Amino acid sequence: MPETAAPEREGFLQRRLGMPDMRGNRKMVNAAVIDSVGSGLILAFILVYFAKTTDLSLPAIGGALTLARFLAVPTAMVVGPLIDRWGARLVALVGNLISAVGYAGFLLADDLWQIVVVAWLTQIGGAAYWTSSSGLVVLASTPERRPRWFALLHMLRNSGLGIGGALGALLVGYDGNTGLNILVVANAVSYLTAALLLGLWRPPLAAVRAAEQARREQEPKSAPDASKAKGGYGTVLRDKRYMLLVGININFVFAALVLSLLIAVFVTEGLGQAAWIGGVLLVLNSVQVAATQTLVNRRLERYRPIRMIAAGSLINALAFGIFAVLGFTPAWVAVVGLFVAMVLYNFAETAATPFSEDLSVSLAPEHLRGRYLAVYQLSWTFGQTVAPLLLTLLLDLGASWPWVFLMVLGLLAVPALLLLERMVEAGKPRQEDPDSGGGKGAADELQPEPAV
Repeated sequence: MPETAAPEREGFLQRRLGMPDMRGNRKMVNAAVIDSVGSGLILAFILVYFAKTTDLSLPAIGGALTLARFLAVPTAMVVGPLIDRWGARLVALVGNLISAVGYAGFLLADDLWQIVVVAWLTQIGGAAYWTSSSGLVVLASTPERRPRWFALLHMLRNSGLGIGGALGALLVGYDGNTGLNILVVANAVSYLTAALLLGLWRPPLAAVRAAEQARREQEPKSAPDASKAKGGYGTVLRDKRYMLLVGININFVFAALVLSLLIAVFVTEGLGQAAWIGGVLLVLNSVQVAATQTLVNRRLERYRPIRMIAAGSLINALAFGIFAVLGFTPAWVAVVGLFVAMVLYNFAETAATPFSEDLSVSLAPEHLRGRYLAVYQLSWTFGQTVAPLLLTLLLDLGASWPWVFLMVLGLLAVPALLLLERMVEAGKPRQEDPDSGGGKGAADELQPEPAV
């Protein structure tokens, strides 16, 4: 029997912890948790897996994985129209199935071309899922509660990746290659399970939206309405507000990659501290985000979303500034500074992420939302492609330079966000003056304008 919709209520979890009402959407939540745990299992061990199970050299394996990522770059642009045609749930489901096939294929990959193919499949599946993931929240929630959903899913993803990574680390050394093979199988099963849960999930708001859509389709189409039904990627690229948001998001992409690319090497090579300190900082991130994400979002949801994103960027800049000066301080000050900066960085993440994700959905017209989200996903693709080389080159110049670069990015994002806020406000429909005759003003040229 499918889960049915019910009016949203404010229980203890909603009032005190900032959780969304999950009735009717638990299968989607469980799918996200299983997906994250499975990803955490293998994420850090893909290179290790092929190094242990094949006779290929590390440079060859690294080159194959890089080629696979490069070949998967266009995926988001292909997926966008599919989301608009078939819906986010189906595309996310298929993405999980493709990932399951790709990871299962790891067991059979011995040659370079085989590694390229199976890694390419996992990249395609991941890109399809993540391009669709914001659309899943749209299916689950009313607009005013979407930041809570993004906060919850962000918390669950961090927790799941941490748990999966810990389990993966335990299994890697188990009985030769057996532990590595268990990791791969478990990850493939997790994607299959997540796909099954998405297939069984019946979003409680979907029937309401379908009825509303059917009603609109039966109504006579006015000329402006007919024009809204058309559009493609050209429409997205001409949307100055959205393209500004995509550019701003690159700042947050670089900030997010600090954890995987910079912290550990900065602690050991840049500051000469013990490697375990870097590990503790990463654990601190997972624990702080998991423990506080929904609480922070609950406290901040009364404020303007774009202002909260700007505040997060400013706090990030402060954290990066602290990181930048630690190389010039005594060792004990550097250790204390690492933890202070990490706490600030984590707070910025919890403050900005839900509002940023919600903004990417809110500024996208419903009939082209898949294409809009695909372009937004390209900011992540760009950052993930450029950041490893750029940050390591800057680190080679000196331990402080990557942090100075990130601090400048964070500071530049603030005026850009304030400009975006003005553009959004200017584009909102104005209340008509009775004497105006209902004519269109300059602000109306930014239509269609979703609520922000």
